[in-house]
Amino acid sequence: MSNRLGILSLSALVSALSVSASPAYAADGCTPLKLDFGQATVAWAHLPLAKLKRDTVYTLADDNGQKVLHAEANSSASLYGTRLKSPIAAPAALSWRWKTDALVAGADNRDKTREDASLRVIVAFDGDKTSLPETELKQMKRARMLSGREPPYATLIYVWSEQVPVDTVIPSAHTGQLKMIVAASGANGLGTWQSVRRNVAEDYQRAFGKPPGRVIGVGVMTDTDNTGNKASGDYADLRVSCAAE
Repeated sequence: MSNRLGILSLSALVSALSVSASPAYAADGCTPLKLDFGQATVAWAHLPLAKLKRDTVYTLADDNGQKVLHAEANSSASLYGTRLKSPIAAPAALSWRWKTDALVAGADNRDKTREDASLRVIVAFDGDKTSLPETELKQMKRARMLSGREPPYATLIYVWSEQVPVDTVIPSAHTGQLKMIVAASGANGLGTWQSVRRNVAEDYQRAFGKPPGRVIGVGVMTDTDNTGNKASGDYADLRVSCAAE
């Protein structure tokens, strides 16, 4: 993947889950949320990354009476996400179920030329952008120009890795405001639904070295644009909950 295309994709990724530019947000408290796919009150949508990229295909499927999201990637990358109507103040926990029959052969999110994954869950955060260095502000300006939306302050991505140990923090090669955390690793559990629950506040603190701002968006992504392989993944039961629960 060329450096220009990588920047385009990154810009779309960090902007896709953000809200429209606004000086303030409506909510300061944490409210538990059920982010079910197919639920009328949750505005899930397909979010392409760039015109130069092939889109991953996302479809709703029935699994024992429950709507789940099925993703099929073929040398492709795009998101399926929702922007929260009212941002949720951290601390908050995020839980979900996911399933894949196989991990992406040759993928390694530590290498920017092989940044693919059968399963990803993405969380976007608000924050004080005036505190960021000039290089990050330039990246955000470029993202804003390309997407027409205000990018989030920071993005945390949970991945199922083929070889990197669970809980490893993987920095992005493109920006310091995007970090990946390995939520599952290796072949154990392939082919069956796996439940994951993460303490978002603790993960953010480890990844960025400070407490998180408000959660403003959540998404998922199955991608194989770097390795050129095929992959499929399923997602269900995304839940946002408060630390007091």
